[in-house]
Amino acid sequence: MTTLRLSGVAGVLVCLSASACGAQQGASDMVVSSDPELVEIASGLLPELAQRSGMELKGPVRLERRSREQLERYLQTKLDEELPPEEAKATVDSYALLGLVPSDLDLRSVLLALYTEQVAGFYEPDSTALFVMDDQPRSSLESLLMHELVHAIQDQNADLDALTDPTLGNDRAIAAQAAIEGQATLVMLEFMTEQMAGTPVDLAQIPDFAARMRPALEGLRSQFPALAGAPPVIQESLLFPYVEGTAFVQKLWSGGQKVVPFGDHLPLSTEEVLEGVTDDPPVELELTIDGARVVHEDVLGRLEIGVLLDEDLGSGSAHLADGWEGDRYALVEGPDGGRGLVWCAVWSDDAVRDRFASALERALPDMGAPATLERLEATGRPATLLRVGRVDAVSVAVEAVSGT
Repeated sequence: MTTLRLSGVAGVLVCLSASACGAQQGASDMVVSSDPELVEIASGLLPELAQRSGMELKGPVRLERRSREQLERYLQTKLDEELPPEEAKATVDSYALLGLVPSDLDLRSVLLALYTEQVAGFYEPDSTALFVMDDQPRSSLESLLMHELVHAIQDQNADLDALTDPTLGNDRAIAAQAAIEGQATLVMLEFMTEQMAGTPVDLAQIPDFAARMRPALEGLRSQFPALAGAPPVIQESLLFPYVEGTAFVQKLWSGGQKVVPFGDHLPLSTEEVLEGVTDDPPVELELTIDGARVVHEDVLGRLEIGVLLDEDLGSGSAHLADGWEGDRYALVEGPDGGRGLVWCAVWSDDAVRDRFASALERALPDMGAPATLERLEATGRPATLLRVGRVDAVSVAVEAVSGT
């Protein structure tokens, strides 16, 4: 599900309830800010954060405070850039046909409320600047900056905007966001744990660490009304980078090195994040539609297919999407203006495909319009083809354009 490209939104809230960490003496010339307090705190943290993240601090970081009113104006601008009204409607129409959101959902308003409610500070790659809300107390600034400054260091070592470019597809962007947020969250938590314990700590060596921290992150749902009231697919898309992203980076670090989760270690799908591997790239599919106009197309991915199964078949059903190898959906519009959805997914083998298909067939009555599911071969792989709404006369050709 579409979200704004902001680094550091929900995850920074985890640190606000923890004990603040004292600032160290550092090189103040590495921070550019009109606020002396932010310069003092950030200068003490930056060298340590760079070392802990395994990345190089290559230049100064720009850091400023912003008011809630300034934040809302900024978020509105980001929405207009990244999710104009027509694209928002097409996204809602697609997910509504799958039964994941109400057909009348105002996605832009939901996202604006979510980010306005949650943001305590964020790094903005477009302007290579870190912003802290001016309502944050001194006691929370160290822990808040521990997370956000990692994003600033990341952006000096990798192009965060390019990694999360929406043109790469929804699933790939969420996977990249998981690498970004997972690293920042793990660095922050390890630093804070050491400060509180008074001894060196290696969170990568703690068994089931991600499982232990998951309840704290999941608790964000109950703390924030806008998040709790959002459709589950939006909640999961927002929380996934912090919950599963931290687990992914912890696994990368379990070999004893602070592996940077970019380059060869960047996950290309949410399946890779969930599996903790980066050597199984997804199959990129291309749909050729005849008989209708394509309004919008994208990839659901392993995460959102799991949400679909959990929603329709009950919690714990997401594993039925294991064995996913790639997918693509298209929202189409007929001559009469009626919209429908076609969605093709490819699977690792026949048994996996049939297991998923049997599960999804039970969910067809919960779709947003009459739906049918076909089992077939596509791109030389076991596949499923879902049709929802007015798409009976639509022909679909499927081709693999990568991952073959």
